Amino acid sequence: MKIVFATNNVHKLEEIREILGPSFEIVSLSDIGCHEDIPETGETIEENAHQKVAYIAEKYDHDCFADDTGLEVFALNGEPGVHSARYAEGTDHDSEANMAKLLRKLGNNNNRDARFRTCISLIQKGTDGKYHEVQFEGEVRGHIATEKHGTEGFGYDPIFVPDGYDKSFAELGEEVKNKISHRARAVKKLADYLKKS
Repeated sequence: MKIVFATNNVHKLEEIREILGPSFEIVSLSDIGCHEDIPETGETIEENAHQKVAYIAEKYDHDCFADDTGLEVFALNGEPGVHSARYAEGTDHDSEANMAKLLRKLGNNNNRDARFRTCISLIQKGTDGKYHEVQFEGEVRGHIATEKHGTEGFGYDPIFVPDGYDKSFAELGEEVKNKISHRARAVKKLADYLKKS
């Protein structure tokens, strides 16, 4: 099955292709000629995921899915949340700056509990010729380390330690992460749905 994943993030593409396996041909935004910035102005990760798929369906007339992910730190009232990719002022997907800001804000706080949450929106054209959307969510709980550990992964992976493990996502490696991560859990729901449809 061929389907568009509304991203040009190479890390995300590799991760999704690895999780979904060979039954699915996942194509990126650049593969369909989409090089513009898709609006992500939602107040929630659910709204952002919806915005992306609605944009692709309207402009490119393709079935597609999109994800949005937020890291929610409970002691910071859910920050960075929907702003995870642009948490540090004046940056866009600057992982080092984002992690530095988060560690600075947490300081010596003993409550370092956090969760990663992913929402995936899937939009497909039905037999009625109209697009229909469904969403899937995955989450993983853990805590924020006091400093970075590991070099694999991306985003906040070096400072997020999932429950049941004593290593960060960046230390655990892709094979383990792709079994237990928030994105893996949401993608599994997506895959189960696609296989049935």
